[in-house]
Amino acid sequence: MAERHPRNRTGRGPLRRGLAAAVLAVGMMTASTAPGYGTGPTEPAPGPRFTPLTAAVMTEPAPFDATDGKTHLSYELLTTSALPGSARVRLDRVEVRDARTHRVVGSLSGQALADAANPVGDPLPGADGYTPAPPGPTPTVIPGSQQWVVWLDLVLDRGQRVPRVLEHHLSGAVLTPSGASPFEETVQITRTDRTAPLNLDAPVRPGTWYSSESCCGNTHHRRGLAPINGRFYVPQRFAIDWYRVGERGQTWEGDPARLTSYLSYRQPVVAAVGGRVVEVQDGIPDNTPPVAPPVPPIGETVGNHVTVEVGPGRYLLYAHLTPGSPRVREGDRVEPGQVLGLIGNSGNSTTPHLHFQVMTTPEFFPTDSPPFTFRKFRVVGQVEPRIWDDNLGLQPTGVLPITPSPHDGPHRARYPLDREVLEF
Repeated sequence: MAERHPRNRTGRGPLRRGLAAAVLAVGMMTASTAPGYGTGPTEPAPGPRFTPLTAAVMTEPAPFDATDGKTHLSYELLTTSALPGSARVRLDRVEVRDARTHRVVGSLSGQALADAANPVGDPLPGADGYTPAPPGPTPTVIPGSQQWVVWLDLVLDRGQRVPRVLEHHLSGAVLTPSGASPFEETVQITRTDRTAPLNLDAPVRPGTWYSSESCCGNTHHRRGLAPINGRFYVPQRFAIDWYRVGERGQTWEGDPARLTSYLSYRQPVVAAVGGRVVEVQDGIPDNTPPVAPPVPPIGETVGNHVTVEVGPGRYLLYAHLTPGSPRVREGDRVEPGQVLGLIGNSGNSTTPHLHFQVMTTPEFFPTDSPPFTFRKFRVVGQVEPRIWDDNLGLQPTGVLPITPSPHDGPHRARYPLDREVLEF
């Protein structure tokens, strides 16, 4: 039987001519939509069509309840420009919709979109800095052939139904030397995870603790995009760094260059739920604070640590322990509240703290990071400035500037938001 288009194998003929016209087709296929910045929603045209952007989610969005009394879904949308370098895409609006009803459940545009989107190899300013990131440039323009990540953090009011399936609607314009052609496209239909988050006891002894770098802002946990074994992961999406806080709001006192000055140092780390120990690493020395150490080898990123399997595809990581302190071995069964080790400053850590999170694999690289909640705690304040691992010991004093929080009070089965101070 004769082939219909034998020249397609070499990139010539009808296929190549069709791709070469993609930029023009993108503009023509949406000629009936409202032009300009921030176009309104329209129903997608039926049948196949060229789209200037492709998109993929990096995890199945999982809802969780936080201390603000709302339900959150925090995940990422990887968008890739399918256009040549001579064309750019102005992304005006990203809408997340209920795929069944097409009702908008969240959207980003203008400055909010600019602050939540960046090229995959060029992280957002401030993600690893000491001061708030400067506003991103508006409008958001994606050069041809580039891949960007849009950091999505949907916030639903109490009682608002979480859609079982989400779809993502992108609108903007293709920018070429000859002008702008508006476009709209609906991409990446994805189910939401219906698995309830793990509801845990505290991973530390009772007291006052500072919840640092937790979801959902521009932190190195939430926006830590890691290329591992040929694909992208966000392995720390919901990780929390825990610091012990004293009666005066201090996290350290005395000389910040001494490990023993930090109230967290050598505090007991306890099992937040029962399970089986699947990994123990020890023997990595503590770093000397308060200046960030060199980036360690990938196998030492989380330093001395204990990993406990607590259910199918669910593992708890207790990281940055002080050397010689792990009190369990691989294969041990642990009970809630059992001491696993002592807080240290090993691995990629600047000042003593406990790095705690849920993982989907026994190892940190590669893994996904699902949300979790704590059974009960009390929020007693918040810290407005971004004080975290890399600048905690560089503050004029070790006293945190704690102010009242709108979420002060008791909480049950909630996830602590970034920079809250709470009592377990």
